[in-house]
Amino acid sequence: MIKGSEIRKADFPIEPPLLDRWSPQAMSGEEISRGELMQPFQAARGAPSSFNAQQWRALYGRRGTEHWTTFFELLVEGNRSWPKNAAVLVLFISRKTFDYNNEPSITHSYDTGAAWENFALQGFQQNLVVHGMEGFDYERARIELRIPDEFQVEAMAAVGRPGAKDLLPGKTAKAREPK
Repeated sequence: MIKGSEIRKADFPIEPPLLDRWSPQAMSGEEISRGELMQPFQAARGAPSSFNAQQWRALYGRRGTEHWTTFFELLVEGNRSWPKNAAVLVLFISRKTFDYNNEPSITHSYDTGAAWENFALQGFQQNLVVHGMEGFDYERARIELRIPDEFQVEAMAAVGRPGAKDLLPGKTAKAREPK
């Protein structure tokens, strides 16, 4: 997998993992062990959040399990061509109220974004492809995955081992380089 620093240059000095991380789409279809998968989740767990409430949750379906089809079929048609070789599809959700007092959590989405970034950075450090997306059916996700109303459906991510760029359909392959 190429690194962002091979294509782009920062205008100001930043830490190498921040410059190198990007979101390729080509994945090999190979399995990721449970231990490897739990590392990005552990990194997400340590993200900053309002009142340290950690309002995010993540649901996932691994390739080859009964849950894979449910997650895959949530994707819009245009997003089914490239994540088909992912090892895992992850859905991020956030609780709209605090557990401790049931008051509104105004920054639940913001905090979940911090968790997502930790997840993505850790995955990249493990040489995994971690590609976030919004192209899925949010309401169907709520219904199919029985997500309670107190949670907001935020985003999905495809996670897998790097694959050859020629595994991607034509237009997708041309558009997927670090910027």
